Amino acid sequence: MRVGAGLLAVAVLLGAQPPEEAGVVPGATTPDSRPGEAFADPVVAQLQRTASDVQRELGSLANDIHAAEQAVRESSAALDKARAAREAADAAVRARQADMDRYAAALLGSYGRPNQFKVFLLARSPSDFLGGSSLMARVQEAETEELTGAIQRHQTAVRAETAASAAAKNATDRKTDLDRRNGDATNRAAALTGEFRATLAQANSAVVAMQQAQRTRNEQTAANWRAYTDELIAAGIKPSANATEVTLPSGERLLVMPETTVRAVTAAVGALGKPYVPQGDGPDAYSCDGLTRAAYGLQGSAAEQMAVLQPVTDPQPGDLAFIGPGRYGVQSVGVVLDPRTMVTADARLVGVVVSDIPTSVLGYARPSLPRRPAQPVPQRTDTGLVWRCGGVDLPTGGWSGYPNGLIPGSALCAIGVGTHRLRCDAAFSFQGLSAAFGTAFGRPLCVTDSYRTFEEQVRLYGVKPALAAVPGTSNHGWGLAVDLCGGAQSSGTAEHAWLRANAGRFGWRNPPWAQPGRGREEPWHWEFGTG
Repeated sequence: MRVGAGLLAVAVLLGAQPPEEAGVVPGATTPDSRPGEAFADPVVAQLQRTASDVQRELGSLANDIHAAEQAVRESSAALDKARAAREAADAAVRARQADMDRYAAALLGSYGRPNQFKVFLLARSPSDFLGGSSLMARVQEAETEELTGAIQRHQTAVRAETAASAAAKNATDRKTDLDRRNGDATNRAAALTGEFRATLAQANSAVVAMQQAQRTRNEQTAANWRAYTDELIAAGIKPSANATEVTLPSGERLLVMPETTVRAVTAAVGALGKPYVPQGDGPDAYSCDGLTRAAYGLQGSAAEQMAVLQPVTDPQPGDLAFIGPGRYGVQSVGVVLDPRTMVTADARLVGVVVSDIPTSVLGYARPSLPRRPAQPVPQRTDTGLVWRCGGVDLPTGGWSGYPNGLIPGSALCAIGVGTHRLRCDAAFSFQGLSAAFGTAFGRPLCVTDSYRTFEEQVRLYGVKPALAAVPGTSNHGWGLAVDLCGGAQSSGTAEHAWLRANAGRFGWRNPPWAQPGRGREEPWHWEFGTG
């Protein structure tokens, strides 16, 4: 919904919220096609399948309604044109008839209507008679043709208007039927949201329990690592450039890892519990290859890291484990802790975790050894979805473990404004943006909307299907969009101008479709990391 600048300014002065909007350009999108194993929980996978059915129906109807609206506009314009043409033809017939009536009245009033007998009487010679007869015939024919032509054009215009009226009625009836079907589908979607709410609450509880179990495992691992480094300190052992084995006064043999390895594992263990984000390099959030980039100062993706690191067959703590399976190529990487476990940023679990090294390991490498010239590594041969860091790498920038609008609150991060939450990288970036805004204006950014549940998207779609995104497609549902207030919602304000100049530094933008002159101006809507 758009609001005029004057009305919006008044709303701001009165403390009202900016108008609620769609979130993304309306229209159908491909339903979520991720396989069930891409999700962190099978219950969530079932939610995704049900949501996809709803999206498919609503998306198809949205496209049909858009086409029907266009047909109504075109048929209405055609009817208006045909009606104007028929009215012009009416006028032409009336004008032609009036001309003929005036002509006939003039002739009858002076000489009477011309006929062949009068021509014969007035003719002075046979040639005069023939010429007069021909002229009189041509005058009569012209009068008849002009009137007949006007009548025929009028009849054609009437037929065209009738056809256009029928087409307009058909288009309107089609639009009415689609609106009814869309209302029925929206009602079904709304009914499903009750099921979603209950199921998602169960999924959220499961996620919380899983996170607690993972937190316990993470904490135990971190404690074990601290015990190891404390033991080194207590024994006065300082790691060197190479791995060594020493005998402690107790007689225990202890592996002393290289100094770079100790630093890297300490950094990886210190990141446990931090959120997973697709492009995270720390220190607040990480991707799997971002974690190893941060820990070892490496460059590039997991595959690019594997290509230049020295491979080993006897993995030790601090080595990197590169994960497949081979048909996905090198899709993940973790820091080895022992022969069974590693630290990695997991896309499905949405965090940096201690996990078991899977059987799909493609190889190990030792970052403490000198780099080698880049070598070939397993390449993706699967033509389906792209996997990365243990989950599907979504082109939308969404989540691997959760569908749009069905993300448990426990997998989101607070943005520091009220109860609003976003995907964690967006949340951390927003906090930086808000702090910079506060430095400029003396107050943090004002937010009216952030993560939007599937249920909320259904409700909004039911209110204004012509504007709202099909449920399950909004960037709000990925936790990647906010709606702003406090002056930032209006073009031409100092707050909005500041955002346009500075938000990009934090990964935020007012997308092109929402900018002035694009037909759907929404200056309050900002998105994170969406191109």
